[in-house]
Amino acid sequence: MKHYHIIAGMMAGLAMLMSACDSDLDHNPTLQTPTKFVLNTPASANSTIDLDNSKTINLTCSQPDYGFPANTVYTVEVATKADMSDAVKLSQTFNSATLPLDAAELASALTTQEVAQGKSEADFPMTIPVYFRATAQVKSASTNELLESTKIQSNIVSLKNVCLKFALPPVTCPDNLYLNGSFCNWDWEKSITMSEVYGTRDNANSTVTFWHLVYIDGSGINFNSSKAWDGSEVGYKGITVDPASDNAGTIKASDDGNISSSAPGWYLMIVKATVNGRNIDYTVTFNKPNVYLIGVAVGGWDEANPAGLFTVPSTADGDFVSPSLPALPGDDTGCIRIYCKVPGYDWWKSEFIVGGKFGKTITYRGNGGDQERVGAAAGTKVYLNFSTDTGDVKE
Repeated sequence: MKHYHIIAGMMAGLAMLMSACDSDLDHNPTLQTPTKFVLNTPASANSTIDLDNSKTINLTCSQPDYGFPANTVYTVEVATKADMSDAVKLSQTFNSATLPLDAAELASALTTQEVAQGKSEADFPMTIPVYFRATAQVKSASTNELLESTKIQSNIVSLKNVCLKFALPPVTCPDNLYLNGSFCNWDWEKSITMSEVYGTRDNANSTVTFWHLVYIDGSGINFNSSKAWDGSEVGYKGITVDPASDNAGTIKASDDGNISSSAPGWYLMIVKATVNGRNIDYTVTFNKPNVYLIGVAVGGWDEANPAGLFTVPSTADGDFVSPSLPALPGDDTGCIRIYCKVPGYDWWKSEFIVGGKFGKTITYRGNGGDQERVGAAAGTKVYLNFSTDTGDVKE
C-alpha cells in the first residue's frame, strides 16, 4: 500500500510538470522560419475576368508554418509578365489567408504597366494574362512592427484572361507649380508658388502658363506640382528652353541636373505647361527681371514704361525697389498698379499688389478678379522680395 501511494505521488508530480511545460509552450511559442508559402491557384484561373465589372478579385493562401498561428500580414504584387519583372505592390494589406484584391486598384496598376510598355489609350480594352505573388510577414505583438526575418514570398499564380479597360484618369495640367532652390535652402515648405497668367488655362485643362521672378545661380532650381521631394521634380532635362528667351544662352544643367545659370541673377521665369499624351511638356522662357509700375503712378497706361521700372537687386534676398510714388488715394482715380510683362498677354494678366489690406504679402491676381486698390503717400516706394513673396510700401 505504501508503494502504491509513492507511485501515485510520482505520477501526479509528473502530470503537473507536463502541464506546466504545456502551459509554458502556450505562452512562449517558438517562432520558426518557414521554407514554403503557398498562394493557391484561383478557381477562376482559366475564366475571363472583367475588371470593370468586378469589385474584388479573390485570392487565397495558406499561412506559412511559423510554428504557431502567428499574427501574419499579407501583401500582394501584380505583374503583366510571368517572371514578375514588372511587379507592382498593391496598397492593400490583409490579416487572414483570404485576399480580396480591389478590382479598381488592380485595373489602375495594370493600365500603368501597359502604358509604361508603350501602349496608348487606343489599345484598350485588351485581354491579358495577369500574375500574382504574395508576401507574408509576422507582426510583433509587443512593437506592432513587421519582423523582417519572417518575410517569405509565395509561388506565382495567374489569371489567364483578364479584360482590362483603360483605367487611368485623364492627364491635366497642374493646379500649382512650386519653385525650389538655394534661395530657400532647398526647403519645399519655403518654396515659392508660381502665379498663373490670367486666362491661359483652357477649358480642357490641357495647357496653362505660370510665371514668377526667381534667383538662379550655379546650383540651380527645380519645380514641382507638389511641395515635396517625391520624384516628380522637374530639372533641366524636363524642360524645353524657349529660344526666344532674353537669357536663353545662360541657362544650363547644374551638376545635379537642376536648372542653373552661368550668369547668376534674377530671371522672369515663364512656364508653359502642355498635356502631351500621358505626359506634360514644359516650355520655359527666361526673360529679364523687369518689374513695372503702370497707371497714374507713372502718368499713363503704356506698357514697359521705363519711368515705372524697378531696380533689380544683386542678391537672392535683396529687394526690387520702385521709383518714388506720387500721392495716391487708393481708388480708381489713383492707386498702385504693378506687373511683370509676359510676352503675348496684356499687363494686367500678370499683375500683383502689396500694401493696404494685403499687408506685407505680395498677392498675385492670377485668375482672380480686379484687385482691391492700394494707395500711397507722396515720396514712398514699393519694396518687393520675390524669394519670400513679401514687400512693403514705405519711404
